[in-house]
Amino acid sequence: MPFLNELKWRGLLHQTAGDGIEAHLATPGRVAYAGFDPTSTSLTIGNYIPIKMLAHWQRAGHRPIVLMGGGTGLIGDPSGKTAERQLLSREQVQANVEAQQRVFERVLDFSGSWAAHIVDNADWLCRLGFVEVLRDVGKHFSVNQMIHRESVASRLENREQGISFTEFSYMILQAYDFVHLHRESNCTVQLGGSDQFGNIVSGIDLIRRMCGAESWGVTAPLVTRADGGKIGKTEQGAVWLTAEHTSPFAFHQYWLNTTDADVVRYLRWFTFLSRERIEELEAAHGAAPHERSAQRALADHMTELLHGSTELSRVQAAAAALFGGDVRELDDRTLREVFAEAPHSAGSRHELDGEGLDLVELLASTTLCTSKREAREFLGNGSIQLNGERVAAGRRVTAADLLHGRLVLLRRGKKHWHAVE
Repeated sequence: MPFLNELKWRGLLHQTAGDGIEAHLATPGRVAYAGFDPTSTSLTIGNYIPIKMLAHWQRAGHRPIVLMGGGTGLIGDPSGKTAERQLLSREQVQANVEAQQRVFERVLDFSGSWAAHIVDNADWLCRLGFVEVLRDVGKHFSVNQMIHRESVASRLENREQGISFTEFSYMILQAYDFVHLHRESNCTVQLGGSDQFGNIVSGIDLIRRMCGAESWGVTAPLVTRADGGKIGKTEQGAVWLTAEHTSPFAFHQYWLNTTDADVVRYLRWFTFLSRERIEELEAAHGAAPHERSAQRALADHMTELLHGSTELSRVQAAAAALFGGDVRELDDRTLREVFAEAPHSAGSRHELDGEGLDLVELLASTTLCTSKREAREFLGNGSIQLNGERVAAGRRVTAADLLHGRLVLLRRGKKHWHAVE
């Protein structure tokens, strides 16, 4: 499917910049780039949509460029920020650039006719001289227009925060990135979120002025939940695309917990499932939403895409064990991931010596019970499980009950867990 048509039906096309983009894209092998800010060692779900735009670009028969902001990351993009960013050291920015690259390898193809490749704008921006930028690039920018850009105007209106000359100059550097890639790689299109539209237009204008050539831009809308909230935000913080920041299990659970109001849109926005498959899932979800087949397809697809099939199988087994209570079969790493967000408490190993610790006393010290009386009541009606096995009053906990020599898992009913380490 042509690139723009693919974005349209998925709800990922916000606007285009430049006349005649459809005719330009009719020729295969066009080159586009999207830029990524190296403020961390990983990227979040919020950064995923521009990566996916590059993937759709590649699948439509064009060549994608991932631009890592090793140079612009030293400055800081003011877009969407109400205050000045903390400047990172060159060493930290470079470390973040190197760490983020593995994410792109999960989504893009770095081989074949339309192989993706990664560039770092530090390679050219850090070699530019200050006077050179002012004379050859800055002369093409109108301050009158720059101060009316939303990213700048909002900061100027808030006089307490304001904006430094450093961040004010960011759009000049981003525009020059487009010029450089146009000259070196015949790049004619920039992709990004709707918040980058002003910066993209600046690049198009700079290419026209410095190179006498046409270029184009394509932006995706700001994707939000049905209730207007930001996607990828949880009570525990951001949802990341790499395992050391968000475990594969937590990542899978995030998508699995998608609301009925959001799930079909998420399938279009985030997955690479075909239109026919998504329409099948939409119909199945409409007929039997309680079966959550759309949520399972979403969670499985996203987890396999970002973490691989082996990790998907592992988290599916973990979820089945968690639901069924058969947690003894889980390895130590999986146990840590599964119960990372569950209520925890610590106990003394010496209490498990000899006859062990009365389960009533242990339960009363957890979030599952408020008193020993309540603990006896729950044990009496059979609602308590120890390591997945139903237990009764009089049960004592010994060292033999420790999973992987360190952990006891208690469960009340179907959903309430507590881990004692």
